[in-house]
Amino acid sequence: MFAVFKTGGKQYRVAAEDVLTVDKVNGAPGEIIEFGDVLLVGGDGLKVGAPTISGATVAAEVLAQGRGPKIVAFKKRRRKNSRRKRGHRQEFTLVRITEILTDGKKANKAVRPRPAPSPAAEAAPAAAPAEAAPSADVGNSATSSARKAAITKAKEGGKIKKPAAKAKGSPPKGKKK
Repeated sequence: MFAVFKTGGKQYRVAAEDVLTVDKVNGAPGEIIEFGDVLLVGGDGLKVGAPTISGATVAAEVLAQGRGPKIVAFKKRRRKNSRRKRGHRQEFTLVRITEILTDGKKANKAVRPRPAPSPAAEAAPAAAPAEAAPSADVGNSATSSARKAAITKAKEGGKIKKPAAKAKGSPPKGKKK
């Protein structure tokens, strides 16, 4: 079953257990919130609202509250000694969809325990390095640390070439002998 709901001026197509970021919604991590503006519900049959479906809600668990990357708006008017620099970080909420409800049912406010992963899924993270695991944080430093580790490993192996040194007898650029 899937649903399309609206929050923060945007529409999202979701199914149960989907994780997505939406514009900031009030709620502490671990809390269950409900989105009431459900535009469409699909599954066995398709229900389309005009504009919304009455009695339909999408329940979600708040995983984290965060802020996006910094956006810098820099405006300069040349030859006028006029410039303006403004920064902005958009706030967001990371949510996991718990259930899609119809016919006026209310969401279960207790957080459901997550299903236990299969033994094969447990073995895979143990073999992979901790740096490769994605984090819920926006600033992911795993890629930069992995890049640094690869560069140092390549330097030790001698695979990175250094720029060639200039010959001492060559004339400077732009001038003739």
